[in-house]
Amino acid sequence: MEESMPAHEVLHEFSAELRDLMNANDAEDAKLVQKGLMLYRQGLVQQLHIGDTTVTAVVQDVTPVKVELDLNFMPLSECSCPTEVLCRHQLAVFFAAYSKVGSVADWVADWREPLREKKAVAGWGMQTAKDLVKANGVLKPDYSRWVHSFEVSFDTLLASKKYTSPYVIPELFGIYERRIHASAPVEQEWRLLYELVGLVVSFRKLAALSDQHGHDEITVKRAYLNLFQQMLDDAEDLAVKIGVQSLPFAFDEFIERLKDDAFELMTCAKGLAYERIYLYRLLWVHFFKKKEWREEELAKIHAGLKGLQDWESPLPLMVAGVHLNLLVGDDERALKLVGMFQAEEITPYLVYWIEYLSGLKAWRRVGPVIELFLQKVKPYLDTLGGYQSCAMFTRSALRTVATYCAESDRLDLYERALLVMLPYSFGEYEYMLFERGQFERWGELQAFVGLDFYDLPKDRLKVVEKEQPEVLLSMLHQTAQREIDQKNRASYRLAVRHLKKLRTLYKKLKRVDDWEYFLDTLLERTKRLRAFHEECRRSKLIEA
Repeated sequence: MEESMPAHEVLHEFSAELRDLMNANDAEDAKLVQKGLMLYRQGLVQQLHIGDTTVTAVVQDVTPVKVELDLNFMPLSECSCPTEVLCRHQLAVFFAAYSKVGSVADWVADWREPLREKKAVAGWGMQTAKDLVKANGVLKPDYSRWVHSFEVSFDTLLASKKYTSPYVIPELFGIYERRIHASAPVEQEWRLLYELVGLVVSFRKLAALSDQHGHDEITVKRAYLNLFQQMLDDAEDLAVKIGVQSLPFAFDEFIERLKDDAFELMTCAKGLAYERIYLYRLLWVHFFKKKEWREEELAKIHAGLKGLQDWESPLPLMVAGVHLNLLVGDDERALKLVGMFQAEEITPYLVYWIEYLSGLKAWRRVGPVIELFLQKVKPYLDTLGGYQSCAMFTRSALRTVATYCAESDRLDLYERALLVMLPYSFGEYEYMLFERGQFERWGELQAFVGLDFYDLPKDRLKVVEKEQPEVLLSMLHQTAQREIDQKNRASYRLAVRHLKKLRTLYKKLKRVDDWEYFLDTLLERTKRLRAFHEECRRSKLIEA
């Protein structure tokens, strides 16, 4: 038998979980911690008992409350006060228990550390920002000088400071952005190009910094993933703004140099693969349009894949290869490469390529990509995890597929997509079947996802009962049986209501003999359930 973890270790783990849960930058969390500390320091935590998996105590607040902390699963912790979530009493008891195995003052100091660092950095940054233009001056159009300036500013502000906490990176990055904006060219067209180059360099440097600090996916998501997302949004805005301008010939050299530097997005870090590929893909669609450039890039990708070290992931370069092959029109090669990926690796990118080709109205090219997507989407959803995430992805994918299906009159393909992505496509599929009057299949879908009769919209039930009442029979049978299986009075009453509705439908369909045979069989099968039979008699479903 496995030995249980010592109580002090469990308490330390609980304290770490609590530290992650509470945000020092959130005013409500800060107030809650302060109130818990006050109760603890005033000695109002009494009858403290620390067990292997629980801590219990009484807190003498305005009225005494009983607290039980579940050290294995925090959400199961309880307090007798009216607050349903984490409360000051639970924190007070935690501090009292933690004081037996560590320093409460140190715990609070560690918890507040990101906030202190953010304030220190913000103050330092405001002081630095005053003389930015004066110190740097406005940078004239010179690609090498621009890149050098971005890299030096980034290294000075983010890579060589003592601030290593991931939670101060947004503050430092904000100061860095103010510095590079202060040195932007005055002319509008050059300013936009300057911002684009700065964005690519900044993205690459920040991704590499994340790698150097060893920040895992969860840490990045909590602390500064929004910086990457904002840069991706800015890149799309710049694509629109630059796209509507007539570009001077002097831009050509800058765009070509940027093209060469953009390749580093694929190799600059181990993490943030999706974000890096997104930016790379966007640049090649909007800015690097010459066919010879794209063919040269394919050769570069091929060489890059050959030169990868064992520990390096080939995924970004392989996805880049698919993208470039689609851009040069070699769909056969692109789809062959797609077949080499696991479903969880490639499926999100397939949605983008379907949307991209649909935007070009290249309908002949879209169909095979959708077919490949439908082969891979089910295993992808199985690995994605979380109903909400799966539902959001499904809605987005269906919108993308629907464009092609409507244009090509391929409703059969759209229905296949709905079927493959069940149960996450239930809402869209249910609506389609109902609107098309396919009530029998509509009923089968309700049964497939396990909905009870009383869960269904009343307006829909009225229509189905009028148009095709037999569809409702199996639903009512299943729902009534589920209620009977609960074996309690309340469920029996509900079951009888559904059985009475069943009787009405059988009469409407002129199948009274079938109803009587079913009821006799049911009563015989449930003859030991006296309470159920009493409810049947009380409601006059059977004779007394």
